[in-house]
Amino acid sequence: MANRGALGGTLVLGGGFAGGYVARLLGKRGATIVSPENFMLYTPMLPEAASGTLEPRHVVVPLRQMCPRAELLLGRATEVDSGNRHVVVETEDGTLTVSYERLVVALGAVSRSLPIPGLGEHALGFKTLPDAIHLRNHVLRRLEAADSATSEEQRNRELTFLFVGAGYAGVEALAELSDLVRDAMRYYPALRGATQHWVLIDAAAKILPEIPTRLGDYAAQQLAARGVDIRVRTTLESVEAHAATLSDGSRIPTSTVVWTAGVRANPMNERLGLPLDDRGRVLVDSNLRIEGMPHAWALGDGARVPNEATPGQFDPPTCQHALRQARRLAKNLSGPPRPYRYRMLGQVATLGRYKGIADVLGLRFRGFLGWFVTRSYHLYQLPLLTRKLRVVVDWTTSLFFRRDIAELSMLGHPERLGP
Repeated sequence: MANRGALGGTLVLGGGFAGGYVARLLGKRGATIVSPENFMLYTPMLPEAASGTLEPRHVVVPLRQMCPRAELLLGRATEVDSGNRHVVVETEDGTLTVSYERLVVALGAVSRSLPIPGLGEHALGFKTLPDAIHLRNHVLRRLEAADSATSEEQRNRELTFLFVGAGYAGVEALAELSDLVRDAMRYYPALRGATQHWVLIDAAAKILPEIPTRLGDYAAQQLAARGVDIRVRTTLESVEAHAATLSDGSRIPTSTVVWTAGVRANPMNERLGLPLDDRGRVLVDSNLRIEGMPHAWALGDGARVPNEATPGQFDPPTCQHALRQARRLAKNLSGPPRPYRYRMLGQVATLGRYKGIADVLGLRFRGFLGWFVTRSYHLYQLPLLTRKLRVVVDWTTSLFFRRDIAELSMLGHPERLGP
């Protein structure tokens, strides 16, 4: 087992929004990032990558460009020894022991799954870039299957899309993909006039419960006007290869069930022996220091972060909060520590082409203006000028041309050589 030290003495576990920004903000003080990928995914733009509005490469930021003064170690942490201040990391070339002066844990979250019969076998996730590309390919394949269907029943089944979870991910993904299907239909003469069935369900009493009621109601009205079947206070009971059963007793014939019903802290937190709450989140104090570990800090979706601006409440798993936590932690690691305090600026969401909702500093926008504010906010938060320009070019192109309908299921899966 080889040994090495962390650049600048700071070792960051996780290259997502929280970990990547900590390393970026530490600047010349240096850091070593341990991540299984060499990029940071900007998750708010994932629905647009799935629909083809954005090139998938443009919603990820290379960590070496984002954090030019940091060192990147591709691998996964498997053990933390806080007493000796070192971490065991598994890489492609073997196992390393990396020593540190300061440890930052930012392992993020993973999709939350429930023990629903057939969920793992037949439902599609929507958390990572591969998930988004796979969902896009799957939806386009359904159009091909519907075009060659031998019965009306089969055609209707292939044109039925069920989304479970009416938070940001579910609503935005459904809106973007329904736009993709609408654009693609012009290339399928046999499907002209065929009925699409988009279903959105959630156990809550309303969709988008995180935002003000008036904006949530507007979002529901917009989706309903587009023919989306919204069912609240409804859960998924079981999934089959070509059907799903809901808690209201209905059985929906469909080949597409998309699971977007929340996230949970990365289970690696427990494997590393960190102090956790009952939801698997790392316990930290108001300075973001891990409880019982004087030389370690945690932040992001996988940590239970107290916020002095909202006493008694903990930060939700959003990119907005992860960025603010990263800014406070970078300052705490560089100077006298101060408690984390941040009052949320607002909430934004897109509802497909030219439609959106935004609640910013108490001002509420909807329709085209909400869509414009949402895109402007995401563009502002996206790191690197080069990535911003690429996204602007993609958005500009999408104003004049319909989405591309080529499915790319062969990406990353080349044919094997040989006879």
